[in-house]
Amino acid sequence: MSDDYARRSYGEIGVGFGRKPGIVVVDFMLAFTDPQYPLGGAPLVLRAFENTRKLLEVARRHDVPVATCNTAYMNEREMPYWKITAVRETFRHDHPSAAIDPRIYDPSYDLAVCKKGPSIFFQTGVADYFAKERVDTVIVTGCNTSGCIRATAIDSFSHRYRTIVPEDCVGDIEEQPHRDNLRDIGRRYVDVSDLQTVLAQIEEWRKGNA
Repeated sequence: MSDDYARRSYGEIGVGFGRKPGIVVVDFMLAFTDPQYPLGGAPLVLRAFENTRKLLEVARRHDVPVATCNTAYMNEREMPYWKITAVRETFRHDHPSAAIDPRIYDPSYDLAVCKKGPSIFFQTGVADYFAKERVDTVIVTGCNTSGCIRATAIDSFSHRYRTIVPEDCVGDIEEQPHRDNLRDIGRRYVDVSDLQTVLAQIEEWRKGNA
């Protein structure tokens, strides 16, 4: 953190882990996880994908609510004004890349939604699901850090959730935007953490509720 931000008290107060966690998995769809597609195969995204799989194995075992999503549209007419050609051409219900990667999705456990904007919370019902589950802490995973992860983290903050973003469970096309956006939201809205710390927090939460 730069001295100027620090002098103005940015990032001084931690968010912390609350009474019950929930996990959101943002856009681990084949468009991003399968290298055959135009947006697929970015190394940071694939790292985040593998780490999130590890997190979800523990989370499901401990009965932590999970909400996952893809982004897809009927046609370009339904879309917002995306500036990304690959999104306009492939983020469609009838395109194979729009499906959630089956390696990370458990249809018998996860709430799955199809979002239309950057945030998993925008007009999807995920917040309603978490309210019923009495979630007060949201762990944000997925891609891309500078876009849908940032938007989701800000919406999570706006919904008054304690928000945790494990750095190694989110990814982006390039490392610099990944680092810059985590630094920025970490100054203001969320605790930037890591997989091992979050796993330990879930274990502690489960012990306390055993």
